[in-house]
Amino acid sequence: MIEKRLGVLGGMSWTSTAEYYRLLNTSYAARLGGLHSAPLLLHSLDFAEIAAWQQAGEWKRAGQELVDAARGLERAGAGAILLATNTMHKLAPQIEEAVDIPLLHIVDGTAQSIQQAGLTRVGLLATAFTMEQEFYTGRLRDRFGIETIVPDDAGRSDVHRIIYDELCRNEIRADSRERYREVMAELVGQGAQGIILGCTEITLLVGPDDTTVPVFDTTRLHAEAAVNWLLE
Repeated sequence: MIEKRLGVLGGMSWTSTAEYYRLLNTSYAARLGGLHSAPLLLHSLDFAEIAAWQQAGEWKRAGQELVDAARGLERAGAGAILLATNTMHKLAPQIEEAVDIPLLHIVDGTAQSIQQAGLTRVGLLATAFTMEQEFYTGRLRDRFGIETIVPDDAGRSDVHRIIYDELCRNEIRADSRERYREVMAELVGQGAQGIILGCTEITLLVGPDDTTVPVFDTTRLHAEAAVNWLLE
């Protein structure tokens, strides 16, 4: 009998949610063996609406959409919420206040992995919202003592554009991979001891073989933390 179900807030974008689904199930099956698959409840939002609200700065409106979805997952029997996106963790406090079940924060598992590696200064690749606002880098700094380096203006612009114009549309380009490698090399040159792939789509484009320092894939680490919760 299933005692726990994980509620997944997905669709932001569908490409990364598909990767989450794969990782959650492969990790769950690896732990339990056989034909096991993770007990999940998925609410997949329309990312076109969310992205438009992001661009317009209408975070309150986007937050209400996420709150409504999270409450629906709770009513359906979810025991915890996984928000399958880095950027929308800007609204994590709003979701946490609205439900009586825990939200498994994406920063925490990543930060713990960075600490276990003995690192204190890392580069961050993510959407412009995540790289430039405090909700993400501030949590890394204030709760875990991890300093974050972000790309320069041109680098942030290219990283953001490639996420929205290509990766969210499931378009993988060799020239974009090369551009990400350049940006990562610049961050390493500035003293980054590791690189956070801080947007859940980025793992579709680059990984450990694309830089000389450890890579922290937030999608994989978040999924592993969620499976840990399911099997506690």
